[in-house]
Amino acid sequence: MPVVHAFDPPERFVTGTVGEPGSRTFFLQARSGSRLISVSLEKQQVAALAERVDELLDEVMESDTSTAVIPAVAPLGLEDAAPLEQPIDEEFRAGTMTLSWDPDAERIVIEVFPYSEAAVVSPEQVDQDFEEPDPEEMLLVRLEAGPARAFVQRTAQVIEAGRPSCPFCGNPIDPEGHLCVRANGFRRREP
Repeated sequence: MPVVHAFDPPERFVTGTVGEPGSRTFFLQARSGSRLISVSLEKQQVAALAERVDELLDEVMESDTSTAVIPAVAPLGLEDAAPLEQPIDEEFRAGTMTLSWDPDAERIVIEVFPYSEAAVVSPEQVDQDFEEPDPEEMLLVRLEAGPARAFVQRTAQVIEAGRPSCPFCGNPIDPEGHLCVRANGFRRREP
């Protein structure tokens, strides 16, 4: 049986970073009372999670079968601009994440499982039957719609606080510029 770090609902569930733009480490952090869990993950993972949470809430909002009241944007008073809480001790590095809607409790359910080398499939193994190993632990967060929209809003702000994107190729621009593929290697500076 895996160790389940369950927060139903958390007092705080946020995305945050440690480090300078270009070498930031992203974290999901959940807190209830004195319990604090920090899980590290990639920028693309947290961006995909926030995007899917937003899309799932939109789908539930447009659904004829749902009786839940879903705000279209983060309600006032739920925004959270505070830094990550200390100490930031990485519980595990995120691998697989699942997302669902619990219609009975009217909450988003986020499950985060640790990264495992055993779960990595090589291109030669794609057509083979594969059973992912059971995780040793997991993070389970159940959020109401308002706090979920606030999570999405904060995640977008955290991601945008990094290096600006090149308007041509979309890659990040370092302070010293970057070689833009779409401009035939011409070095572009921050716009």
